[in-house]
Amino acid sequence: MEDFLHLDENLSADELMVRDTVHRFVSDEVLLVIEQAYESAEFPKQFVPRVAELGLLGMNLPTEYGGSAASYVSYGLACQELEKGDSGLRSFVSVQNSLCMYPIFRYGSDEQKKRFLLKMSRGALIGCFGLTEPDSGSDPASMKTHAKKTKGGWILNGNKAWITNAAFADLAIVWANTSEGIRGFIVEKEFSGFVRRDIHHKMSMRASSTGELAFSDCFVPDENYLPGSERGLGAPLSCLTQARYGIAWGAIGAAMACFDIALAYTKERVSFQKPIAANQLVQHDLTKMFSEIVKAQCLNLQIGRLKDQDKATPEMVSLAKSNACREALNIARTTRNLLGANGISLEYHVIRHMMNLESVFTYEGTDNIHQLILGKHITGISAF
Repeated sequence: MEDFLHLDENLSADELMVRDTVHRFVSDEVLLVIEQAYESAEFPKQFVPRVAELGLLGMNLPTEYGGSAASYVSYGLACQELEKGDSGLRSFVSVQNSLCMYPIFRYGSDEQKKRFLLKMSRGALIGCFGLTEPDSGSDPASMKTHAKKTKGGWILNGNKAWITNAAFADLAIVWANTSEGIRGFIVEKEFSGFVRRDIHHKMSMRASSTGELAFSDCFVPDENYLPGSERGLGAPLSCLTQARYGIAWGAIGAAMACFDIALAYTKERVSFQKPIAANQLVQHDLTKMFSEIVKAQCLNLQIGRLKDQDKATPEMVSLAKSNACREALNIARTTRNLLGANGISLEYHVIRHMMNLESVFTYEGTDNIHQLILGKHITGISAF
C-alpha cells in the first residue's frame, strides 16, 4: 500500500528492516500455506522456529533474556506485517510476547526469568495466558478459578476458556483468586491436575489453536508463583494493554492486505466495458478504506513512539485497539462486497481476514469495553 503521508521517513533503519523482513517472510512463506491451514483448522506450527529465528519472540526484552531490545514501533510493525498473513500467526506471536514473556519479565523472580525467558525467545517453550473463563470475560474480577496456599505451594482449581495456544503450550500464565486477591502462577504442562482441551467448530481464527484449561487440585510449587503479581488485578490488565497495542497494528495490517486486494481487483475486473474501479461508488469505497487506514497508521505510530518514551496510557491503547479493529472489520466487509462472489473464496484471502477480524474485534477487550474505558477517561465517571 502507498506510503501516502511519507511515514517511512519517521522510521529508523532498524524499524524499516524489521518491517521489510517480516513482510518478506509473510509473502514468501506464510501466504503459500495459510489458505490450507485455515481450511483444515490447523495452526501452522512450522512457523514457530521461523518467527523465533527472525527474533520476533520477546523482541522488546533485554538481550540477556533472549530479546533484541527493539522499539515498540518495531514490534508494532512486525504485528502489522504478520497479520497481513493471518490473525492466527500474529496472535501466536502476541500471546508469546505480551501475555506470557512480558508477565514473567515484569512480575517474575530473577530465577523465573532465567529459567523460562531464554527458552521462550527461542520457541523452545510456548506459553498461553489463562485469564478468561466460561462465565468471566469482560469482568475478570469475577473469575471463579482459585488458588489456596498449602505447604510448599498452591492448590489450583478452576477453568479457563478461549485460550490461544492452549493445546500445545508448555506452560500457562494463570490468574486466580486467592485469600489476598488475584495472583499469577506459571503452570507447567506436566503438573498433575492440569488438563488442556481444544475448542473445535470455530468459523473464525481457524488457523489458530484455541482451547480450554482445566485445573483440578493442581499443585503449583512456590517457585512458580509470580511474586510481582501482588499488585492484584492490575497485573493481568497490564499484560492485556501490551497485547492490545500489538492488536492495533495487526488489525490495520489485515486492513492493508484487504485494501491492496480490493484495489488490484477493481482495476482488473471489467464490467460494462470498463474496470469497475472507474465507477464512482467503487472509488468512494476505495477512498474511504484508504483514508481510515492512513489515519490509523498515524495513530498507531504516535502511540508506539509514546510507548517507547514510557508515556502511553492504557486509555490511549484502548483508543488505538478499538479504532483499528472497527475500521479493519469494516474494510474487510467492504472488500468482500467489492469482490462479489470471489469475495467468499479463500483463494482471494478476504473472507479469511473478515472472519478473523470478527474475533479480533472482540478479544482483548470488546469494542464496548474500550468505549467505556475511554468514556471514564473523558468524563471522570465509571460506567462499569
